[in-house]
Amino acid sequence: QVQLVESGGDLVQPGGSLRLSCVASGSIFSVNFMAWYRQAPGEERERVAIITSSDSTNYAASVKGRFTISRDNAKNTAYLQMNSLKPEDTAVYYCNAGGRLVTRSPFTSWGQGTQVTVSS
Repeated sequence: QVQLVESGGDLVQPGGSLRLSCVASGSIFSVNFMAWYRQAPGEERERVAIITSSDSTNYAASVKGRFTISRDNAKNTAYLQMNSLKPEDTAVYYCNAGGRLVTRSPFTSWGQGTQVTVSS
């Protein structure tokens, strides 16, 4: 009942930047948090960054100072600005969001993922 669509993944050289977007749509009453995860081949999925409805943020140690998460509450959209990209940032990036439906039932949803490849 809630769909998340990511965009912005691409091939970029080391040191470059990318901006990912995630749009939530459906029977949404409120979105409490939006987060970005990533999963590299052969690795477990890890949380990269999270932002709450009060704009509180938290980052993985590996991206702190390089990545910035933000959101537009009116558009139910989250962004991940990624700077100073490294080859080890290569992964599929997934959006995750949680909140309440118009029925007031809780929801948690995942997007399909967008590929980020950092390589020269």
